[in-house]
Amino acid sequence: MILRFLAIAGTMAITIGSVNKATAQISPLPLVSTASILSHRVDEKEYTKRANPFILVNKISDGLQHNSKEANQEQQTRFLVQQGGIAAVSTLAIITISWSIRRWQKHLSKNENKSIPSTSTDTQPITTLLNQKQQQHLQEVKKRLFQTAQVMLWGGGTLIILGLFPYTKPLQIGILAIAKIPIKLTIVAVGTYVAIRFTYALIDHFTSTIVSGGALLTPETSARLQLRISTFSGVTKSITTIIWVGTGSLLALTSLGINIVPLLASAGLLGVALSLPSQNLIKDAINGFLIIFEDQYALGDMITVGTVGGLVEKLNLRMTQVRDSEGRLITIPNSEVKIVANLSSRWSRADLTIPVSYQANVDEALKLIEDVGLDMTQDPQWQDQILEKPNVLGIDNFSDRGIMIRILIKTQPLKQWAVAREYRRRLKITLDAAGIYIPVPQQANWVNEV
Repeated sequence: MILRFLAIAGTMAITIGSVNKATAQISPLPLVSTASILSHRVDEKEYTKRANPFILVNKISDGLQHNSKEANQEQQTRFLVQQGGIAAVSTLAIITISWSIRRWQKHLSKNENKSIPSTSTDTQPITTLLNQKQQQHLQEVKKRLFQTAQVMLWGGGTLIILGLFPYTKPLQIGILAIAKIPIKLTIVAVGTYVAIRFTYALIDHFTSTIVSGGALLTPETSARLQLRISTFSGVTKSITTIIWVGTGSLLALTSLGINIVPLLASAGLLGVALSLPSQNLIKDAINGFLIIFEDQYALGDMITVGTVGGLVEKLNLRMTQVRDSEGRLITIPNSEVKIVANLSSRWSRADLTIPVSYQANVDEALKLIEDVGLDMTQDPQWQDQILEKPNVLGIDNFSDRGIMIRILIKTQPLKQWAVAREYRRRLKITLDAAGIYIPVPQQANWVNEV
């Protein structure tokens, strides 16, 4: 009764106000046609029907009674038992689907472990490494997708069950209102992470296909191209990570209702403002791109830059990291790499100078030096590491140590030191057996009598 009285009073107040306003604006009526009069009468009937307070009161009253009836029905024991049954069936369905997803995940993991090929001696190391990385990235993507499916299943099912009962429905509405933004941000973050790892898998698959397919590889350049492909793979992954993180950030801002168009315009102005103080970074990136594109050096090369040198362990657009013979990790900005010496590009060379005593037979010494090199080229342990027959240049100098004979041995990249050490060992044994000794520094002093 109270609600009906308030509805009647409110409707009457609105009607009276409308009538007073219409009365205050009375003006002489112009001449109109019959059709206009009939149309005016129809509109007046419709207005009277809508403005009738009793009709409006009946509509409001019917709505309140309907809502009250639904509320009373939801609080009845029969309705609660029915909703409880629906909730039980939904819970059972959630548990069943979750168990199926978990079982499917375990089945895929077992198949992946069986499909991973075993490493053999014929398998190229870089191909094996790329395949292993590809499998790791794919497993990580599948793991995150399964975890996301489980979270969505249990979270969505819980919200649906909360909406079945009148006492927990406000809790459902509150959770949706509070967790709306975190859910959006979480979806964007997980999607970005999955996209990055899947892109990594695609890059590894592409590079391993190039290496193992042999389309671009020849016996002379296979090792070099493998190093270049490994370097390009790492740089490409860095670039794609930056792109996906930027895309994810823009999607996160869009999900928060922020207009990103002004942000993109301001980002352009900010980039121009930061271009001056970040000139060194720009130089590093440009020079790093040229180093990789021109194949000045790659991962695994032995280089010398200025007064430092070592094995290249990391190379990206900003800097190069080398490990020297003492184990020190040296970081060099790419903009500082102006003159670089690559000691392992495509092939290497052992440059040896052998001292022989002045009293020795030079021709015999030259023959023994050449024979030791030829014996190494025929040794199965060393023939793959020596690319060409050793080149004995002959007598290079006369010094205080004796006659200096020079020999050059062309080897595989980074094998020049091992080949040189083995050659010296064999040559020392051969010269000792022939009675030719390697002299020590000597000096002759002449004394004149006065």
